[in-house]
Order: sequence, then C-alpha cells, then structure tokens
Amino acid sequence: MKNKLYALALCYLPIAVTTAKAQTFIAEGAWRGVFHQPNGTEVPFNFEVKGKTAAKAKVYLVNGPEHFATSGVSQKGDSLFIAFDQFDNELALQINDKKLSGVLRKKDLSGRAIPVEATFGENYRFVNNGEKPAGDISSKYDAVFKGRNGTDEKKVGIFKQEGIKLTATFLSITGDSRYLEGIVQGNKFYLSSFIGSGASYYTGTFDSSGKIIGTANGSSFTATKNPDAALPDPYKLTYLKEGYKTFDFTLPDADGNKVSLKDDKFKNKVVILTIGGTWCPNCIDEAGFVAPWYQRNKSRRVEVVGVQFERKADPVYVKNAMDNFKKRFNITYTEVFGGLADKKAVAESFPALNTFLSFPTIIFIDKKGNVDKIYTGFTGPATGTYYTQFIKEFNEEVDQLLKKDAI
Repeated sequence: MKNKLYALALCYLPIAVTTAKAQTFIAEGAWRGVFHQPNGTEVPFNFEVKGKTAAKAKVYLVNGPEHFATSGVSQKGDSLFIAFDQFDNELALQINDKKLSGVLRKKDLSGRAIPVEATFGENYRFVNNGEKPAGDISSKYDAVFKGRNGTDEKKVGIFKQEGIKLTATFLSITGDSRYLEGIVQGNKFYLSSFIGSGASYYTGTFDSSGKIIGTANGSSFTATKNPDAALPDPYKLTYLKEGYKTFDFTLPDADGNKVSLKDDKFKNKVVILTIGGTWCPNCIDEAGFVAPWYQRNKSRRVEVVGVQFERKADPVYVKNAMDNFKKRFNITYTEVFGGLADKKAVAESFPALNTFLSFPTIIFIDKKGNVDKIYTGFTGPATGTYYTQFIKEFNEEVDQLLKKDAI
C-alpha cells in the first residue's frame, strides 16, 4: 500500500474525475489521516468535517484543543480538494467510501508531494499499544535543539500529560511550535501537528531524572526538567540603533497604494507595527489576536499596520495572499507589502533596527512617532500562561502610550 502511495505522489496524483454521475460527499464527523514521509515515518493527524456537501462543508484540523479552519473544500466527482491558502498547499484526495487517499502538494505542483491516507470514524492520533506510561513528564524543560548548520538553539519545552495523552509546545526567541498532540507509552512519547504546511513530528525517550532525548522533524534535541526554564527577554532582542528614535517607511498596500507612517491617518496616534508574513504560523496566531483587538480598540486613537513579507513578489500573488489573509481574520487595519520573506532583506529594508530575528516582530510607536518597545517573536495561545502574560503586557503598553501627550 505504501509503495503504491509513493508512486502516486511521484506523478502528482492524477486523480480520476467522475463525470457520469455525482459522487457522494465524504462522511461528516471525525477523520484520522496519516502522512507517509520519504524517510518511512508515518505522521498522524486528525480533522473534522462539518457539512454534507462540498459547497457547504467546513474542514477543521484538530491539534489538542485547537480546531484550525482550512481555507475551503471542493469536489470534482470522486476527487476531493482541501485548500490551505496561507501555505499555497492542498490535500488532493480520492474518495473511496469512508477512506481517502492522495497527497499533500503545492497548488502549482512544484516541489515534493507527500502521500497521505485517511479513515473516517477514527478520532485517536497515535495507536495505543496498551503500554502504561513509565512516568508523568508534565513540566517545563530547558531544551537544546541541534541545528542543521551545527549551531544549537535553546528553547523552553512545556509538556502536559494526562494518563497516556500528551500535549506540548516549544518556545523559542522566534515564537512557538504551536499545538503538539500525542501519546506516552512506556518511557517513549510521540507528538505531531498539522495545520496545512508540513506536518510536525516529535518523538523521544525520558528517564526518571527528568531528562529527555528526542528528535523533532529529523533534528535531535535534549531537554532537562526545570520548572524555572526561561528564554531571553523578548523586549531586549531587537532595538533601534544608536541615533534612531523613530521608525518610518513608504510601502505599497495590496492594491499598490503607497503607505507611510507619516500619513495623516497615523498622526497623533499610537501605532502598533507588526512585521510578518501570511505564510507564517506564528503570524497567523498573532493576527488571530490583533485583528479582533483592533476592532475593540480602534476608537481609542490606536492604529495597527501589518507589514507582510511574502514568498513571491509577483503583484498578483501578493494581492491574493494578503486578501485571503484579511478575509480569514477579518482584518480592518492597514496592511502593506514589505518584500520577499528573508530576514536579511528585512534588516536591510529597515536600517533603524539593530537586527531582525523573527517573523513576527511587533513595534510599539507612541503618538510622537517614537519607538517605545519592540517585541521579538510571538507567544501564541498554545503557550498558555505565556500567552496570557503577553496579552496583559500588550494592553498595559498601549494604555501607557495612550496616556502620553501627542505632538
């Protein structure tokens, strides 16, 4: 079966389209999918279908407590397509009663297609072999990830175990790994996540001393239990170079209209500037917070500007990506196109910054146009108390800036 799936992937799954009669839509409810990675690893994921026809259906990817909405569903005969617009990806699947088989691929068919199959009515993630956990690994951890270039990256791991069920996330100076969900069996654990980009897969072993040895998407890591594990202060990583107080640019919006922070729209207002990209998972979490926050607070003389750095500079591509992003999160604040998604290019575009480390980065600007604080990365809802703390600090910073006198 696996060899057959790989063969289909190599030719981008030329799925048959039935035109003789309408094909029944897939079953409504819980589904379990499995990606067959090139190295032989099988990575499970879960999704839920709501609706009885493709025209009205909604598909949600399930990761722990999160139900992440896909971009849309379409059907042609016995071929089903589930879109992930923010990643330019789609699941192209052939319907066979209560089973699906096909690939995760780029919409333009570039790159490698990953074989996948799914079964209706299975709401577990990893197969439970009946082995009881050797311990409870719920805690915070100091983690060190080995990079492909030989450098180490320090992260904070947050594990929460209930019986055999396990959820986790890893925080770094650039953001977090979002919702990971899995299982503990003996002294081993397995975690996975999928929101439409590549599937994430973590596995490892633990001992009674609180040490973990694992792999994450092919890279090795070690982690040591430490309830006080912490990262560097995100407000001190990115800052203005000496001699700079203000931050400005002139960039086009999705329709080509030039936007500058010196425009009348922003005069004598607190401005929150976010630097990100529509393809970025942590930027997706950020927009999920900032968009409704702006709706509630825009009457307080606050403006938000999102600078999006995208994977392509083609104007049609950029407009489509930014328009889809706005629609998904009901964004009503200003968004502009910064250029290609490259950290070095961002740093060169904004010479006032000492460096650029992370998509996203948030810049807080007072009513006089002076930069007050810069927050590197984003700690999303999967981080629990870290996310709660971020929201508290975000609101306190805006309140403080609003109390300052204008020009």
